[in-house]
Amino acid sequence: MGALEILAILLAGGAAGAINTIVGSGTLITFPTLIAFGVPPIVANASNTIGLVPGSLSGAWGYRRELKGQGARLLRFASASAIGGAIGAVLLFVLPDDAFAAIVPVLIVLGLVLVVTGPRISKGVARRREAKGGTLREHGPWWMWPVVTLTGVYGGYFGAAQGIILMAFLGIGLDETLQRLNAVKNLLVALVNGIAGVLFAIFVDVDWLVVGLIGVGAIIGAQLGAAYGRRLPDNVLRGFIVVVGLAALVAFLLG
Repeated sequence: MGALEILAILLAGGAAGAINTIVGSGTLITFPTLIAFGVPPIVANASNTIGLVPGSLSGAWGYRRELKGQGARLLRFASASAIGGAIGAVLLFVLPDDAFAAIVPVLIVLGLVLVVTGPRISKGVARRREAKGGTLREHGPWWMWPVVTLTGVYGGYFGAAQGIILMAFLGIGLDETLQRLNAVKNLLVALVNGIAGVLFAIFVDVDWLVVGLIGVGAIIGAQLGAAYGRRLPDNVLRGFIVVVGLAALVAFLLG
């Protein structure tokens, strides 16, 4: 691997770390970069997944103030993410390479639609709950746990736009600001990638130089993303999610 390739992968990791911290879908930057440099797809997917873990943890640290008071919620959803991430990683070993690729665009579009319509849906859910005399639970309605699990399955298998999809459902099911939900998202994505990464390291060939380059870049990028992203108002952050999601959708379809 030449100096130019090393620099390109390092920069791609930085960009992915920043985007993942604020929104998600950084994989659609790093994965195509690795493929362009001749890294086999399975090796690229495994190496990329492991490499982005430090970035997710770095982003979570950058959002640590927004995590205060969400301990019980994190513990509940962490179990869902861990189970989903493990299942998704196993599916990588047993399913054809293009099994999920066919539905990735659909999932991205679904996530974007839910991000845009989420506030209206959330208000409607809250009104119905109040009409029945119920109160909003800290961990949201019953369907939140299985949805987080399914998002983890997708993330463990490939992970592109995992953060966007997760943010959409968190925004609908939980009565929180997007910034606090983003903090939760960063930790859950780190857990999914970490669980999948352990299984990949055991059962799949991994390029550890690529892992290191993406990891270093992602840590730096995540801190930059957290420094600026956490200052964005909810409406601006929602708009940014949509713009990045559309760009990710175009990149995936053209790739």
